[in-house]
Amino acid sequence: MKIAVTGATGFVGSRLVARLVDEGHDVKVLTRSPEKARKVFAAPKFKALEYVAYKPMESGDWQAEISGCDGVINLAGEPISERWSSERKKRIMDSRKVGTEKLVEAIAKAASKPAVLVSSSAIGYYGTSETAEFFETSEPAQPDFLSQVCQAWEAEANKAKDLGVRVAIIRTGIVLGDGGAIAKMIMPFKLYAGGPIGSGQQWFSWIHIDDLVNLMLKALLDSSMHGVYNGTAPEPLRMNDLCKTLGEVMDRPSWLPVPDFAIEALLGDGAVVVLKGQKVLPERTQAAGFEYDYAEPKAALKDVVKKIG
Repeated sequence: MKIAVTGATGFVGSRLVARLVDEGHDVKVLTRSPEKARKVFAAPKFKALEYVAYKPMESGDWQAEISGCDGVINLAGEPISERWSSERKKRIMDSRKVGTEKLVEAIAKAASKPAVLVSSSAIGYYGTSETAEFFETSEPAQPDFLSQVCQAWEAEANKAKDLGVRVAIIRTGIVLGDGGAIAKMIMPFKLYAGGPIGSGQQWFSWIHIDDLVNLMLKALLDSSMHGVYNGTAPEPLRMNDLCKTLGEVMDRPSWLPVPDFAIEALLGDGAVVVLKGQKVLPERTQAAGFEYDYAEPKAALKDVVKKIG
């Protein structure tokens, strides 16, 4: 298949592109900086990648590159792990809402349309809670900035359905891998200063990066998959339990509380993702027959710690 990917150079995107190449697909990397992307994908196995310079907030010549693609995977979006000024909030929203709008516009213009759009979203859609359980059918939070972003993001992606394109949306949890929030959370444990973060009672709905990539590939290739799927593992856990398990895996103590301000210093306003949290269960994901390589948190954390070193 010929697959166009936005957000290809990011933490998840670069891993996804590698899998697509390994499985023999032709990949178009839609990127603001082809020069930067070539450095990310410098290994010989990536020599056949196509690079398309695109401006995600604008219509333009780049949109013609979607014609002839069999599928599109949309991962683009400004990072949330920074302080949220009003300007920053606008960039977070527009990068997802307008960026997806322009991508769907490109699909609409395509003489030969892709069969499927796999678009990322996030479990921030549900808001936060220490008591509720959330499934793909749960209502969004109101009012909540991250939920508003996710709702706008998904609404634009779903417009591709009117063009006869199958749409699968992955609401991603906290990704465990050699990057992202978990890599920053591991640092206190390395210094023998790890422990419960925030209240410790908040839910941590996670997914190993390999499982997330596998889920995206399944959504791309399985024509029966459409609608929303939670990109989370089936065993969410309380932050206290996460930190206890992480301490066991790293052979480090897990007794020194990490105050909110320390995590906020690392993650900015995006710290709400780990300081508040929500219990999200992948009901439709499992019903679709998806099989996890890392369904259990200890195994996932062992792999992550090994890779981070």
